[in-house]
Amino acid sequence: MSTATIARGLEGVLFTESALCFIDGQAGRLYYGGYAIQELAEKSTFEEVSFLLLHNRLPKADELKAFSDELVALRALPEELIQQIRQFPKGAHPMSMLRTAVSELGMLDPREDDLTPEGLYQKSLSLIAKFASIVAALKRVREGKEPLAPRPDLSHAANFLYMASGTEPTPEQARLMDVALILHAEHGFNASTFTAIAAYSTQTDIYSAITAAVASLKGPRHGGANEAVMKMIEEIGPVENALPWVQSILANKGRIMGMGHRVYKVFDPRAGVLEKYARLVAEKHGKSKEYQILKTVEEEAGKVLGPRGIYPNVDFYSGVVYSDLGFTLEFFTPIFAVARISGWAGHILEYTRVDNRLLRPDAQYTGPLDLPYVPIDQR
Repeated sequence: MSTATIARGLEGVLFTESALCFIDGQAGRLYYGGYAIQELAEKSTFEEVSFLLLHNRLPKADELKAFSDELVALRALPEELIQQIRQFPKGAHPMSMLRTAVSELGMLDPREDDLTPEGLYQKSLSLIAKFASIVAALKRVREGKEPLAPRPDLSHAANFLYMASGTEPTPEQARLMDVALILHAEHGFNASTFTAIAAYSTQTDIYSAITAAVASLKGPRHGGANEAVMKMIEEIGPVENALPWVQSILANKGRIMGMGHRVYKVFDPRAGVLEKYARLVAEKHGKSKEYQILKTVEEEAGKVLGPRGIYPNVDFYSGVVYSDLGFTLEFFTPIFAVARISGWAGHILEYTRVDNRLLRPDAQYTGPLDLPYVPIDQR
């Protein structure tokens, strides 16, 4: 029998090299392609960050314009897909709808099985452009409204908000969504990114790999955590209930959603950026109750959990921001996917440039051997 050490959850296992993302969980640092997330959130756009993740460098001005123009040209959804979206069960979770929509995009693409570098790149662009259109269409249909055609004069974030609401967003709202998308675009080899690469390593098509990633992101221990935070806020109720609520949870060793991260042992740097925007939302848009509850939970829980390395993660404040932008609870995780598609595609492109080696981990066998086969009538 093997005596190899087992890494539960693949903790600490290195299976490839990557230049796309660096995470220092002990110091709370996050970089995309060498650029600090705080600087990207302040100065960049989702389009520029997507270029960075696909090319592993920032674009020049003409390159960014050409890249953005390509995304604009690819935003529209096939009419067959829009018709299918209208037929989705109204009570289904939007992430289930998104998973099915991505799979259908593959069936509608005559070049679905084109695995050439150029084919893969073009499909990556198409998926980045269309994820926002799909989620916006899902929201509209779920509300009993007709999907809207994309507007070529708006940025990716602004167009997403327009297609979802029917109203052109203010510059402040568009920037808020842009920052949220940047913060969620990439985060190393998390469960959904690893799932995407594992699927693509079989030489399947990118639609299948991204469908698998969406399925992974749907889980409440991954993309669904921000929904759980908003449910926590609803459970707490009035602001004055926040302090006794968190004290009771801590006393009973319960879990506080949005706090703690597999990688970060200090404050998640993305949470720090979103906290600032959540505070602005509270001051300008009347979301003070939600923000006050979260600050109370953060401060009180921090007294107990902070010394253990448990701090707010990116999901802790993102729900308040999404809510202010007009999205209901069930669309928080789909918004995550609208951002993370760039990271998924970037990692698939990077992995295939090396050798796209088939992922095939092993397990230590713990069962018996050489058992005698007993006929069924003698068992």
